Amino acid sequence: MSLFAPTVHRLSDIYGADVDAQALRYARLAATFKATYGAQPDFIARAPGRVNIIGEHIDYCGFPVFPMAIAPDTLVAARANGSDHIRVSNMDSAKYPPRDFSVADMFEIDSTKHEWSNYFKCGYRGVLDHVSRQGGKGFDALIDGTVPAGGGLSSSAAFVCATQLAVQRIDGYDLTQAQLASAAARAERHVGVNAGGMDQAVSIMGQQDSALFIEFYPSLKAIPVKLPEAGPPFAFVIANTMVVSDKHVTAPTNYNLRVVETRIGALMLAKHLGIAERAACVGADPLTFKVVMDEYFVMSNVGSSNGQEVQGWVTRLEAMLSETDKLFGTHPQGYTRDEMAVALGVTTTELSAKIHEDQFPVRADRFKLLQRAQHAFSEALRVVKFRQVCESGDTSDKCFVALGDLMNESQDSCRDLFECSCPELDEICDIARKAGSLGSRLTGAGWGGCSVHLVPADKVADVKQALADRYYAVRLPDLTAGQLSEVLFATKPGRGACYYVA
Repeated sequence: MSLFAPTVHRLSDIYGADVDAQALRYARLAATFKATYGAQPDFIARAPGRVNIIGEHIDYCGFPVFPMAIAPDTLVAARANGSDHIRVSNMDSAKYPPRDFSVADMFEIDSTKHEWSNYFKCGYRGVLDHVSRQGGKGFDALIDGTVPAGGGLSSSAAFVCATQLAVQRIDGYDLTQAQLASAAARAERHVGVNAGGMDQAVSIMGQQDSALFIEFYPSLKAIPVKLPEAGPPFAFVIANTMVVSDKHVTAPTNYNLRVVETRIGALMLAKHLGIAERAACVGADPLTFKVVMDEYFVMSNVGSSNGQEVQGWVTRLEAMLSETDKLFGTHPQGYTRDEMAVALGVTTTELSAKIHEDQFPVRADRFKLLQRAQHAFSEALRVVKFRQVCESGDTSDKCFVALGDLMNESQDSCRDLFECSCPELDEICDIARKAGSLGSRLTGAGWGGCSVHLVPADKVADVKQALADRYYAVRLPDLTAGQLSEVLFATKPGRGACYYVA
């Protein structure tokens, strides 16, 4: 895996298919840049969206995930302009009007306003904050994106990551891929989204033909994992519900609330296990389920892997599921703020400060700590088992059935325990399974957006047709064939962020 974001000179090195269509797209971007700013761009920075195959809502719990980069992406054509202003435009100028900022303006991000250029500012700040600088060079930028906004394929992370690549090249920095991914995750928090880091890591580090097993604690680590090869081969079908879930708008009751519920769950679990005062727990901000699990087993032989990494994960996660039931099982309907504060021996004001509610406000009468913890630990277990099957060397039908079963179990957990599915996602998964998908689940934050399906290659057409007939024709009858191809498509793992210079 490359340490730094690479520069490529052939589009075929980025896109495995549809190179001619991409060539036209890049040419239009460059021509529009020249028409807008009077010169050709020096380079085009590119960062892809992603599909998370399994491991939903557990990156911010510190647990590993299993995503892959995809072909839809964000492009940033850029050129230094010799001024102290940054001008940014979008190929879809009617929806995203052009902006002109001074360098100082780039550090002012109002998270209360739903403004498209805030994500561009996040990318800018991500680099400059990382190198402890208060300003950089002026430049012109033109954006083009094919990752659907609010579709669960991480359009925001692709935007922020592509902007970071542009900024560092303009200003002469060369952050490593790991530094870029971490900086992007921190930067997106300026728009009020408590990002866990998975989206940014796979957008930067994705590899052609491999998914990534990404670990976040104690440090970011991405391990390429090739999916089993079989005859006939398998593909991942992506189906967008067309239900838009905007994390910025719905965060207080959806995304950020789930983050907060896992954070409070970790605080209470640490106290329950008698490790809350250990240095690792006291010093962790935020304290996550992964930190709690690791610290609990530091001085215990329980869960020892005996050199077998996967079995070590399995033993520890199963033990934590048992402790979770003991602690939170007394409150199946959830906890009030007062009940959580009493359990932790703090005031509600102190509890709010511990979970940084000033930055990430939430709204809830009850906090479902039992269900959220059960999902987090069981989903992490499914991720580990998914990797185990992929690396087993088995390419029989039994192997792919096992992978599909894990994906189906993940969807059940997302729907029933984490409550981040929606009727449209449930319907699409049901249709796809009946048409031949071995495993179907939501991907991304949920509450709408996209689904991912593990499908034998000889069943891809059947699954796509069933979804076209029974979901899109019924719910979205006005979709054109071209529009349908953008929301329902088959894909495979693609490469991560890079620069393109013709």
